[in-house]
Amino acid sequence: MDSHASLFEIARFLRRLQWTALALGALWLLWLLAPVLTPFVIAAMLGWLGDPLVDRLERTGRSRNTSVVLVFSGMALVVAIVLVILVPLIERQIATLISSLPSYRDWLLRTAIPWLETRTRMEISTWLDFNHLVELVRTNWERAGGVATTLLGYLSRSGFAILGMVANIALLPVLTFFFLRDWDLLIERVGSLIPRAHLEVVSRLARESSDVLGAFLRGQFLVMIILGVMYGLGLWGVGLDLGILIGIIAGLLTFVPYLGPASGIILGCIAALVQYGDWQHIAGVLIVFGIGQVIESYWLTPKLVGDRIGLHPAAVIFAVLAGGQLFGFLGMLLALPIAAVANVLLRYAEQRYTHSRLYAGEQTAVVVVAPVTEAPETTAAERQPE
Repeated sequence: MDSHASLFEIARFLRRLQWTALALGALWLLWLLAPVLTPFVIAAMLGWLGDPLVDRLERTGRSRNTSVVLVFSGMALVVAIVLVILVPLIERQIATLISSLPSYRDWLLRTAIPWLETRTRMEISTWLDFNHLVELVRTNWERAGGVATTLLGYLSRSGFAILGMVANIALLPVLTFFFLRDWDLLIERVGSLIPRAHLEVVSRLARESSDVLGAFLRGQFLVMIILGVMYGLGLWGVGLDLGILIGIIAGLLTFVPYLGPASGIILGCIAALVQYGDWQHIAGVLIVFGIGQVIESYWLTPKLVGDRIGLHPAAVIFAVLAGGQLFGFLGMLLALPIAAVANVLLRYAEQRYTHSRLYAGEQTAVVVVAPVTEAPETTAAERQPE
């Protein structure tokens, strides 16, 4: 009996060792193929995001190919609008920021620092040599420009690198179209490989993971876009030259609670002080972000995101940074799907643990056995058959 138990333990250990080696090999292969897999991962995520809309169009009586063409055309149109409108706008805002840097430097040296020294009675200007800092920034900027020039020169000499970049860009729409068209077929084939005994549990966990990730990506990204447009237009209406850039930054940081509006208020107030120097424009900045926060809290987040996310903002930031550190840009793309799946698996493990004997202990068994021990003993005559 003991020999059979020991052999069983050895076999289980070897199986676990094999699965561990297989997982490590898969991670090593993923690290090696990261540049090649990047367009496939982006296309797969776009196909997954567009598949519900394709299915909805199919339910209206259209064919799969027609629905895919309509959704793909809409996605391409959105990308084209972003490239045509947003990119030149951001470029002009950055040019405005660069031309305004002397004004911000003068405001910092002549207004902000003296005001802080008066209020805190601390000689801040003696601690910091601003001329040295400006020279350091200028030198590092020149070095960064030199590094960028060297890198661009290397890329221009490396025809293979340019060819690979162009191939990835050209492959992205093609792969996205195929993923949109064959997404349901891919899901069916993956589902057919799952052991039948675990099909129900795996299907439920997959649906939960898709719901969590879909709610986060679709809902939160819509909130970020809407708030970025609102903040940008509002600050532009107040009269800030950098209002659109500040609004875009605040909108992109909205996925972290309080960070988006806080950064927008700070940057907006500084821009208002440098450009106008009065309290009316500062009040306008506060009104813009106050209205935005009310709309986000009472309408955007409840309607578009809901309370089924389960992904803490700190976990999202850690996942993105860890994925980028381990696998580069591909890791950043895979960070959110992996975090969503891990969150669902952790909830499932918690449910299994709270219903296990390890968590409940042996008290239930004592409660069941206790009434039996208190029963009156029967005599020998009562135990004899009649």
